[in-house]
Amino acid sequence: MLGCDMICNLYTLPRSYELPDGIRIKRVFAGDMPEVLGFVRDTFYEGWVSEAQKAIFASKCFVATKGGDVVGFACFDSTALGYFGPIGVDQSVRGMGVGRALLLETLYTMRAVGYGHAVIGWVGDAKPFYEKTVGAVMIPGADPDHTVYNQRVATE
Repeated sequence: MLGCDMICNLYTLPRSYELPDGIRIKRVFAGDMPEVLGFVRDTFYEGWVSEAQKAIFASKCFVATKGGDVVGFACFDSTALGYFGPIGVDQSVRGMGVGRALLLETLYTMRAVGYGHAVIGWVGDAKPFYEKTVGAVMIPGADPDHTVYNQRVATE
């Protein structure tokens, strides 16, 4: 499943989400870039840092915060136009709806700026999450050899 892409219809999204007390979702303010990129670097993958940075510069990145600390992030249009991701949530708040809220807030924004569908790229073991949360389906033929990620220098 690693490296396969999914797609979701932005006009069939759930209408709302709930957050646990103390968690806030907001668009990333450029001045918060060091904290957000530090969270991404320390918690996930170095490769996601450049994608998050690109999204922050374009006001296309959201964060979840708890007590002033970053506990999650989600981006769009950072890998390619029309792509959702990357997304990541700290272990301490997983299973509390934070990932769902980040996903939906980002997809609502994609719809508001004119997208009808979103590609969810390089899906691995999160496939059931996307199927359940937004009705995403696998894109036929969007395997690791036939995806935008195949353009990376590391794949040459």
